[in-house]
Amino acid sequence: MAHPTQLGFQDAASPVMEELLHFHDHALMIVLLISILVLYIIIAMVSTKLTNKYILDSQEIEIVWTVLPAVILVLIALPSLRILYLMDEINDPHLTIKAMGHQWYWSYEYTDYEDLGFDSYMVPTQDLTPGQFRLLETDHRMVVPMESPVRVLVSAEDVLHSWAVPSLGVKMDAVPGRLNQTAFIASRPGVFYGQCSEICGANHSFMPIVVEAVPLEHFESWSSLMLEDA
Repeated sequence: MAHPTQLGFQDAASPVMEELLHFHDHALMIVLLISILVLYIIIAMVSTKLTNKYILDSQEIEIVWTVLPAVILVLIALPSLRILYLMDEINDPHLTIKAMGHQWYWSYEYTDYEDLGFDSYMVPTQDLTPGQFRLLETDHRMVVPMESPVRVLVSAEDVLHSWAVPSLGVKMDAVPGRLNQTAFIASRPGVFYGQCSEICGANHSFMPIVVEAVPLEHFESWSSLMLEDA
């Protein structure tokens, strides 16, 4: 999860998020090189009193500064489109979970099970135990098996919400009357935090998302306990 004074992204916990981090570094390096080149040209033009007639009127230079930006845009667009299609790909999910946004909590329904669902509310500050995070901890976590494709069906009961978990590279709008879907694979065990990313009213800041990725055998034990309690 994020920490104070952090400048970069959170550590990736899914293959898609790793791809997004690589693309971010790729695009940032291109922007950095362009910025350095432009800054150098500006300083050179301002600081020198000499004038080069080949810069004032040269078709070769005009061709270069027309073609080069087009090539750079292609170098950015191609990996971007690749990741866009990867994020939209949902192949044979092992588990499907329906996440419903409410004012101001989330409810989860494991559709592969007959009666497995619960509401997830934020834990109030006064009820937090040592080690829990303020405004991020919930009373029920969304538990998923690691290294398994998980499909999340996202919708809302009342107003617009957005189900977002940065470490997993997932963000999907929850629209009343519409069922959106996204997918992720948790590549390692852990607890990953997110928040509603669409302004949804007075308590928009108080409906966190907690995804806990566990080994498959632990997930089966957890689901059995939840079904017994239901």
